[in-house]
Order: sequence, then C-alpha cells, then structure tokens
Amino acid sequence: MAFDRIQPTKLSDVIMQRIEAMIVDGTLEAGARLPSERDLAHQFSVSRPSLREAIQKLEARGLLERHQGGGTYVCDNMQKRVAEPLLELLTQHPESQFDLLEFRHALEGISSYYAAMRGTATDIERIEESFKAVQRDASGELVAQAQALNEFNLRICEASHNVILLHLVRSMQPLLQQNIQQNLQDLSHKAGVMQQLHQHRQHIVTAISAGEPEQARDACHQLLAYIENALLTSNREQSRIQRSLRRTQTG
Repeated sequence: MAFDRIQPTKLSDVIMQRIEAMIVDGTLEAGARLPSERDLAHQFSVSRPSLREAIQKLEARGLLERHQGGGTYVCDNMQKRVAEPLLELLTQHPESQFDLLEFRHALEGISSYYAAMRGTATDIERIEESFKAVQRDASGELVAQAQALNEFNLRICEASHNVILLHLVRSMQPLLQQNIQQNLQDLSHKAGVMQQLHQHRQHIVTAISAGEPEQARDACHQLLAYIENALLTSNREQSRIQRSLRRTQTG
C-alpha cells in the first residue's frame, strides 16, 4: 500500500493564514497599519525572516501594501472601489439619497437583528457607549453628529458577528456618513424631529440589549421610515416655498 508523503507546513504560510484570518474577521480593518516587524514577530513568537516572507506573500495577493518609510497596511481597495464612485453619483443625483436610505433598511435592519441575537456583553456595552456619544454630540456640528451616528451603526454591525456584513459596512463608511450628514442637514431645523429620532434609536438599543432580534429589526425599520417620511415632508415644504417665491417675484 502506497502512502502520500506529508509535506511540512512552512512557518511563513502559518503566519500568512493567521493574518488572513484577522483580516477576514475584522480584527485588522481595511487601511489599518500593522505593528512593526519586531513587535509582530514578538506577538506571534516567530522569527522576523518568516514574518517578512508571510507579509511579502500577502502583498503579492493584494491584501497588504507597504508605504515606503511608513509601515505596512491592510489594503482598502474595496472601500475605494465602492465608496468613491457612489459619492460622486450622489453628489450629482441627490434623489439617489432615497435609494441609499432604502438600502440601509436591509443593511441596518439585519445588523440590528443579529446584534440582538448574538451580541456579547462587551458588544452591548460598546453600543450603549456609542449611543451616549450620539447624545453628547447632538448639539454639535453636523459633521461630528454624523460621525457619531455612523460609529453607532458600525458598533451594531460589529455585534452581529457576520463578517460579510462587517466588511460591506466598513467599505461603505464614507458613503453612509455622507447620507447621514445630508439627512441631518435637511431635518435638524425641524421642530421635534431630532427628539423623535433619538427615541427611535433608544428603542433599537433597548431591543438589542434585551436580546430581542425581531423587535430590534422593527425598531430600525421604524427609524429609517420616519427619516424617509420626514425628508419627503421637508422636500414638499421646500417646493411650496419656492413656488411662493416665484409667484411673488413674477407678481
């Protein structure tokens, strides 16, 4: 009986697989800088030549990139391919903001559902902390408010423990933040709207903390539906004001 020879696994391949796994599960984010070779070799308890070989292989596969004199980074090509063309599209076609809002129903609704189902105590704590940050920035500049809300949504996505969702949401961060900021700009001056938005988000946090997936998803849908209706109402009001101004000018 013949037996196939067992090939020993190269240490550099083991290191490469470990770094790959950290990229897949989101431990190493797109654009994140890796520790220095010395620190990384120490953390993995491997030799620097083996580590260097693993990094070179990951570079060849397009997962890592070296910046001359600036270290090694996880490639963020996906974010550039997804976000930059769509940001330009939304700038040229503002009505596409509603398409993105509809897409967020699916994206954030399923994130909230699985966050309530799978979120750990640490996840819940991070979500609650980010929600407090949203409250603290509620009276600040629109950019700061949008950043805080984007971070809040990302914490919920992380708690879903679905790596596909996580990578998709991270790749769309500039796009999602731009949509949030635009919505805030259109709605922040409307009486009572921001308080209603806060209450909807509180329902999401409460449902996730209580481990109620369906309630968390429904609360997320109710939030986004409220935003959409408020925007449509605001647009109608603006259109009515513009028509009145035109009549006044022509009169």
